[in-house]
Amino acid sequence: MRGRAGGYRPSLRSRLVQTLAYVALLAGAIAFLFPFYYMVIGSVSPANEVGRIIPSRIEFANWEYMLSRIPVGRNLFNSLVYAGGVIVSTLVVGSITGYALARLSFPGRNLVFNVILLTLMVPFQLTMIPLYIMIVNFGWAQPGPQVYLALIVPGAVNATAILVFRQFFMQLPQDLFDAARVDGDTEFGILRRIALPLSAPAFLITSLLTFIGPWNEFLWPLLVTRDINWMPLAESVALFGVGGQAGGAASEWGTITAAATTLAIPAVALFVLFQRYFVQGIATTGLKE
Repeated sequence: MRGRAGGYRPSLRSRLVQTLAYVALLAGAIAFLFPFYYMVIGSVSPANEVGRIIPSRIEFANWEYMLSRIPVGRNLFNSLVYAGGVIVSTLVVGSITGYALARLSFPGRNLVFNVILLTLMVPFQLTMIPLYIMIVNFGWAQPGPQVYLALIVPGAVNATAILVFRQFFMQLPQDLFDAARVDGDTEFGILRRIALPLSAPAFLITSLLTFIGPWNEFLWPLLVTRDINWMPLAESVALFGVGGQAGGAASEWGTITAAATTLAIPAVALFVLFQRYFVQGIATTGLKE
């Protein structure tokens, strides 16, 4: 429909559809955000008001009690080492393997790629027992710096990272690689000087996807760590909530939500800061054969 000035004027039906779409999106956003709000507000509510949507006042007694029972600083450092080590090893292995599967021709290349994709369907619980036996035989399950190896090494190779890098490298112009080979550059030199500098989106999306796993992981750290000073934050927070340590507080649920909020804040902040790049990374690493 056109107005008197010749401009486009949306019809009543199109405006109604648009309004309903915005209402649906708003309802979905509220549904996703409300549990996080409920958790945060419960952590700062008085003991007798935990569970209310809007408390009468804000207090931090739950946080004080939680911080007095959990070595949050130490556990946070352990989580950063754990997640950082997994991310670095995943990026190194994923970029090299992805480049080989995307740009090198060798017998069985497609078979290797299919086997890597097959590992995505193997649940971690299936390999957990053999991995644990290996870690114990290596002596890495004892309290000490070797615990970091027990946490990082099983996650050092990530099939999702290999897939992301392979698909990204396949989208780069073939002329870049052909020109470098004509100039006599080696495959490692091509990877280092051409492929990697152009793959910032792949590095970013792989880092963000990899970070969530070790940061929230509970089961594997529970198997290989026994001392609370060497536990990642997710494990210490979970044990605080279900192990009875929160029962002595004035509000047990309030302290549990405070511990959960402590674990959630870094992941949420990281996603909010890099949301735009995360979406761009997904768009630029789409599947391509």
